[in-house]
Amino acid sequence: MQFALDRAFLLKLIAGRPDVGALMSLCEENFILLRRLAPELNAYPAGQRLSRRPGTVDLALEVEEQARYTTLVHLTHRFTDAETLETHSDPDARLRVYHDARQVEVLELRQSMLPLRTRYAHPALTDKWRANLFLSKWLMFCLRQGHGFAPDPSPVDGRRSLVDGASPVCLAQPS
Repeated sequence: MQFALDRAFLLKLIAGRPDVGALMSLCEENFILLRRLAPELNAYPAGQRLSRRPGTVDLALEVEEQARYTTLVHLTHRFTDAETLETHSDPDARLRVYHDARQVEVLELRQSMLPLRTRYAHPALTDKWRANLFLSKWLMFCLRQGHGFAPDPSPVDGRRSLVDGASPVCLAQPS
């Protein structure tokens, strides 16, 4: 199974000391994982897509900007508080995807699981390493849960529900 290879790759990365070459390899691995979630990301129009799977938290992908060689995306899990009905995003990341270089750069990362710096501005190598390692694990987790974003979803009401056992569904909200 492909995830076994991903796990072996991560174990090798975790064991080593971060250097620029290893960081580039990790950014390339993140590109591959993100492309599994969103196969034709470079062709997606601006707007938001929502992946819903029974028994999991919704995963939202927003294409903020599409350029010839890059895509700027916002990726987050959306939790809804049962009492207040307020939405909470965690983890919450802005990513720049370099299609020509096959790399993903973490621009912003907010999450409460691991002790990363709260402000991710001008990070040093170790901070970039931690953020990209977190992203890699998160993307693998999303794939294991069956999340995905169809290349050409039809716009639907974001309140649509799914029946247990249904296939991954991508709900698009036009911008």
